[in-house]
Amino acid sequence: MTTQGMLRPHVTKLVAVFRFTDLAIVVSLYWLLSQINGLELDQTDRLFLLVTVLLFLLVGAGNHLYRSWRVASIISEISSIALSWIITCVMLSIVSMLVGLTDVLLRTNTLFWVILVPFFLSGWHVAIRLISREFRRHGYNTRIVAIVGCTELGLRLARNTEDAGWMGFRFAGFFEDRRPDNKRMPRNSNFGYPIIGDISELVEKAKTGEIDVVYLALPLSAESRIREIIAELSDTTTAVYLAQDFTMYQLLSGQRVMLGDVHMLTVNESPFYGIDGWVKRFEDIVLCIPIILTIAIPCLLISILIKLDSPGPVLFKQIRYGLYGKGFEIWKFRSMYLENGDRTVPQATRNDPRVTKLGKFLRKTSLDELPQFFNVLAGSMSIVGPRPHAVPHNEFYRKEIDRYMLRHTVKPGITGWAQVNGYRGETSTLDKMEKRIEHDLFYIRNWSILLDLRIIFMTILGVFRNDNVY
Repeated sequence: MTTQGMLRPHVTKLVAVFRFTDLAIVVSLYWLLSQINGLELDQTDRLFLLVTVLLFLLVGAGNHLYRSWRVASIISEISSIALSWIITCVMLSIVSMLVGLTDVLLRTNTLFWVILVPFFLSGWHVAIRLISREFRRHGYNTRIVAIVGCTELGLRLARNTEDAGWMGFRFAGFFEDRRPDNKRMPRNSNFGYPIIGDISELVEKAKTGEIDVVYLALPLSAESRIREIIAELSDTTTAVYLAQDFTMYQLLSGQRVMLGDVHMLTVNESPFYGIDGWVKRFEDIVLCIPIILTIAIPCLLISILIKLDSPGPVLFKQIRYGLYGKGFEIWKFRSMYLENGDRTVPQATRNDPRVTKLGKFLRKTSLDELPQFFNVLAGSMSIVGPRPHAVPHNEFYRKEIDRYMLRHTVKPGITGWAQVNGYRGETSTLDKMEKRIEHDLFYIRNWSILLDLRIIFMTILGVFRNDNVY
């Protein structure tokens, strides 16, 4: 067995305590309200609570509810608690209808429980936060931070540390071997922060306990110097962090992984590889089934109207690129007089003569997209994701736009972040398509269940507002 350290996400035991306590509050409050109303918990109640606990854990993780206190404000955490609980209740309602727990959901004590839980959770979180903050104000649980390397990254670290003093960090200053007259290093007067001393002085202060945390903000090209500094600081109890500006590589996922004893950082990888893929699929199924049941009759009426409006099939079917660039058959209600056999597949434009009168309304209101919920149920699409383009468009734009094909590291969606931000419909210029891809990649980097629900909500609000669809 090797003794080398492992690269792993920072997770404290306190996070586990908070998760357990939150779940205890949720369950205990339900039990207490049941007792007040003279109800005994039976097997149905236990199943209901189990589903609630699992959903809250799932949603809370996706919403980053249990991030470190040192990187999230109280207001941010309260908002996260409220949003996580709202999303949990929405999903709980859907699951309850599917598994026959509706009676439990509609009880008076359950309704009071739904309302009270976020207040109790927020109160508990805020109380602990305030107690911790008082400890820090009196010098407990504070950490003195020093930065090695007068670089742009070091400057950003210094600013972030000073701007968030409530985190319990106190910035001491920079340590640097290079002299201020060296052209590679900003002069002290321009840099705006004190250069306390060189590395030997840093090590001495670390040994005497004057420095608690050291951020190494040196470039990767200084690998040998980084090794030396780490070796010198190994003779102290100071925490050492290696900071690197990986944004310069335009990371799509940026996860830390291990292959045997080799540390790696993912550059381009689907965010839905592994457990998050199951979470995304579960979300799609839970949301898709009630939607399909709701749209069944409207779809039947639209099918009849299409047959009456113009000759041709009800559905328009076309091969599009899906997950990992693999082809799949997308389904839409036909909105044009004839399917276009031209390989160039020109996009629909304003007053396009190919669009039927009914088709214009269907496209304007996005009703032509309804059959794609069956694509979602089949697993070839997701409710939220980058919109799938025609194959010729993909082949053209992949040569024109950098990182274009990375949008295919996730399943295509019925709606997406680009669409709710105005990049829906015709993309008449390369600049518009670049903006769409920029928004698609933002979604992939920042995916969460909360972001999906936000996009769905924005889509519903914007159905009748978009003038860019023909």
